Amino acid sequence: MSTLSKILYVEDEPDIQAVARIALEMVGGFKVKICSSGQQAIDEGADFAPDLILLDVMMPGMDGPTTLEKLREQHSLATTPAIFMTAKVQPQEVAHLKSLNALDVIPKPFDPMTLASKVRLIWESSHE
Repeated sequence: MSTLSKILYVEDEPDIQAVARIALEMVGGFKVKICSSGQQAIDEGADFAPDLILLDVMMPGMDGPTTLEKLREQHSLATTPAIFMTAKVQPQEVAHLKSLNALDVIPKPFDPMTLASKVRLIWESSHE
């Protein structure tokens, strides 16, 4: 089983980026690349070669589902596991996001102390 070490995180809010960086790098020990837009993720994501893509759903310009669809068109990211993060966690929303080939959906706001372990748990359950 491959190990989870590099996470591409796509999020437009600087405050959330900062909290997530601390949660994932300092608490979780991951190497994180943050992209502030879907377009930036498309331009720079493949070079980072992430083990996992963490995507905000609601972003200006290109939303998370559209970003994931475009990332999937890149050969090196076509099968990279993805997790959506959203404040909209009604069952039908979650079901729709999972149907887009995402491992899971993490509700926002998230707890910075448990975000890394939650991500790791989702990763491990998909690699059993």
